[in-house]
This record gives sequence, structure tokens and C-alpha cells, in this order.
Amino acid sequence: MSVHPLSGAPSPWVVRFSACLPAGGAILDLACGAGRHALWLAARGFRVDAADRDRAALRALAGAAGVVPVEADLEDGPWPFEPEKYDAVVVTNYLFRPRLRALRECLRPGGVLLYETFMRGNERFGKPANPDFLLREGELLELVRDGFSVIAFEQGEIARPKPAMVQRICAVKGSGLQLRLP
Repeated sequence: MSVHPLSGAPSPWVVRFSACLPAGGAILDLACGAGRHALWLAARGFRVDAADRDRAALRALAGAAGVVPVEADLEDGPWPFEPEKYDAVVVTNYLFRPRLRALRECLRPGGVLLYETFMRGNERFGKPANPDFLLREGELLELVRDGFSVIAFEQGEIARPKPAMVQRICAVKGSGLQLRLP
């Protein structure tokens, strides 16, 4: 069995804003890798579709209560997810710009987008360094500018186990006025 390099504890950002998710809701964990978020969320009563192209990582999720492994090439071929199917979409450490608009459409009205990945400036700390995999300043805000309410947004340097430049957002499709905040 291969071990995904980003496996382990869930992101503090995802943990913090999971309080905004509707109890028992349907969640898409996009580019889930070893499933650290899918497993953590399922253990809290959410129904999680864990999508990745890594067959070995997904096999490790088979049989996990509340998790449905979805093998999908997220960058080629037809988009495998229905519009307005999910109460939340979680994405960490992954960026493929041509699918960002389709990703927005997966959320139901009132659905929560939790997104956290690397941004420009990260190249001075190591990988990823390719601009194709690094967000531009404010790019997640641009993604949700129309039709979303921003609950929280951060960008800049963090001191993870090693320093990195990241951008992260919690946004609600439509109005976030009824949202329970952490």
C-alpha cells in the first residue's frame, strides 16, 4: 500500500470550519489522497465522497464507514460530479484551474466551500514551485466573487512543520446568514 505524502492529521482550517457544515451532510473531498479529511469528517457523521486518481490510496479507504471512494481523473475526461449534489466541498493541497468553475457548481445553495492550497511565493520554500500549481494573490476570492458569501479568507506565509505560502477560504454558496460559525 502506498502512503500519500500529505496523509496524517486533518488541516486545522478544515477542522475549524467543519463547524459550519450541516450535520450529516454530503461532502466531496476532492483530490483526497490518503483520505485524511474524508476519514475525519466521516467519523463526525458526514457522508463523504472521497475522490482521487490514486487507486492504491482509495483502496485503503474502502470499507471506511461513511466514505465512498471515487476513482476519477480530475483533470481529463468528463467531470464526474453532478451539479448541486454536495453540502460541502473540501479541497486541500490541490489546484487544477480548468475545473474550478465546475467545482463551484457541485455545491447546493447554502453549501460550504473549504479550500486551502499553496500560492505564489511558495517556490522559495520548495515544492510546489510550478506557477500552474500555485494560486495567484486573491485567486480564491475571485473564484467565489459571484454568488458566494465569504466567511473567512487568509493568505500568506504559515509555519507548518515547514514554512509555506498558502491561501485558504471558507465560503457559502448564496447567503451565509444562517451559517453556524466556529
